[in-house]
Amino acid sequence: MAQARPVTYKFGSFVLDAETGALIRGDATAVLGRRGAALLRLLLERAPAPVGKDTLMDAAWPGLNVEESNLTVQIAALRRALGQDGGERWIETLPRRGYRYVGPIANRVGADADQREHSARLWLPEKPSIAVLPFEHSGEATWFADGMVDDIITGLSRISWLFVIARNSSFVWRERVADVKQVGSDLGVRYVLQGSVRRADDRIRINAQLADTTNGGYVWAERYDRIAGDLFALQDEIALAVVGAIEPSLRRAEIERIRRKRPDTLDAYELVLRAQPDVDSGMPDRAATALAQLQRALALEPTYALAHGLAAMSHHNRFLRAGLKEEDRGASVRHARLAIEHGRDDARALTFAGFSLGMDAHDRQAAFAAFEAALALSPSTALAWILGSVVAGWAGDAERAIDWSERGMRLSPFDPWAFAAYNAQALGYFCRDRYEEAANAAYRSNLANPSHSITWVQLAASLAAVGRFEEAKAAAACVLELQPTFRISRQFAGVACAPELAIKLGKALRAAGLPD
Repeated sequence: MAQARPVTYKFGSFVLDAETGALIRGDATAVLGRRGAALLRLLLERAPAPVGKDTLMDAAWPGLNVEESNLTVQIAALRRALGQDGGERWIETLPRRGYRYVGPIANRVGADADQREHSARLWLPEKPSIAVLPFEHSGEATWFADGMVDDIITGLSRISWLFVIARNSSFVWRERVADVKQVGSDLGVRYVLQGSVRRADDRIRINAQLADTTNGGYVWAERYDRIAGDLFALQDEIALAVVGAIEPSLRRAEIERIRRKRPDTLDAYELVLRAQPDVDSGMPDRAATALAQLQRALALEPTYALAHGLAAMSHHNRFLRAGLKEEDRGASVRHARLAIEHGRDDARALTFAGFSLGMDAHDRQAAFAAFEAALALSPSTALAWILGSVVAGWAGDAERAIDWSERGMRLSPFDPWAFAAYNAQALGYFCRDRYEEAANAAYRSNLANPSHSITWVQLAASLAAVGRFEEAKAAAACVLELQPTFRISRQFAGVACAPELAIKLGKALRAAGLPD
C-alpha cells in the first residue's frame, strides 16, 4: 500500500504542513505548534467566510474551558509568523465576532483517507446546536420511538435560537454505538440528545439524556414512565415534555459557558444570555444589572427581539417593585412593542412582550395574542404558559391561571420562573376561596424564589385568609424588607388587579399588617 501523503496547504509564498505544524516560506521554517496550526488550518479551510471565536477555540482547545485571551495570543503569533506586522494582510479581525483569512486562495494537497476524514469534519455553528439521535428500542417499538424523535426534532426546530440537525443526518447513527464526542465532530453540534424506549406489558419507559459533545458530560437526564394507552397521544406528550425540559437546560448550559468569557469580548447573543439570570430573579436591583448588558446588546443589534423582550421584563421588575415610576412602565411597554415588531418568529421574545403588555400596559387582549402566537410557534415554550398564568391570575381568571401554570410546570418542572407559576396558582385558588390550596401554592412559590417580594405577598394573604395571623405577619415583614415601598392600593393599581380579587386580597393583606 502506498504511503499516505501528508496534508499541506499552499497559499501565497507559504506552505503549511498540517501534521507537523510547520509553516514554510522559501528556506525559512517556523514551527507554529499544534494549536496555532489548528487555528490557521481552520481559517484556511473556511475562507473567505468568517470563523467565530467559539469555533476557533473548540478547534485549538477541544473539550477545554480556556480564557479568550489565549486565542488572542495565538492569533497574534500567527500574524507574526505570516509577516503581517510588515504590512501584509492575512488574518482580519471582526470585532466581537471572530477572525477571517483574507490572503490568497489556499490549495490543499494530499488526498489520503486522513485528509478526507478531516475535511468532512464540521465545525460548530455560531449559535447553540443539537442533534437528536434515534432512540434505542426493543421489540415492535420502532415506529413509536422514531415518531417521538421526529416530534422532538420538530419541536426543537421551532426554537429560533437553536440550530437543529435534520432527521436524515442524525438517523445515520441508528444501530451504531454513539460516542457523543464523535457525533459532535461528525455532525458539527455542541449537544446531542440520546434516549431509549422500553415496553413491558401495558407500561412504557422512556429515558433521555442530553450531553455536551465538547467534554462528554451530561447536561440533563430524565425518565418517563407511562401506561401504554393511546400511543399517539403518549408520543405527543413525551415529545412535548422532552422539548419543554431541554430548552431551559440548554439555556442554562449556554449561560454557564458564557460566564467563563471576559465581559469585553461578548457579542449581542452572549450579552443577552449573561443578562438572563438577573432578569429571571424578578427583583429591581438585579434588573439594573441586566439592563446594562441588554443596552450593550441592543447597541450592537438594535432589532434583537429577545433583548427587547428581556429589557421589557427588566423595566417591569423595576416598575412594580421599585416605586411604580412611570418612566419604567413606559420603557417596559416600549420594549415589549419592539420585541413583537422584530420577533414574530421568536417565541420567548413574544412571551416576555406579552407579559409586559398585560401587566404594565394593562392590555390583556394584546398580551394573550402574544402568548398564543408564541405557543403557535413552539407549543413547548413553558415560559409562555407560566407568564400567561400570572397575567390571568391578576385578571381574576382563576381557571386559566391554574390550568396554564400547571401546563408550564409539567413542561419545565425546574424552570427558573417556577415561582411565578406557583404564584399564579395561589392567585387562582384565592379567587375561588380555596385558601388552604392557595397557601400551599404560595409556600411552593416562596420556596422557589424567596428573594422575590411577590412570593411573600401571596403567602401573607393566604395565611391571613386561613387565620394564621402570626405567620402572615412574619411573611408581611419579609415583603417590606425586600420591597420597602410596597403599598396595597398602589400595587394593585400597578397590575390592574381584578376588582373582586383586589377586595379579597386587600382585606387579607391588611390583616397581615401590610400598609394600604
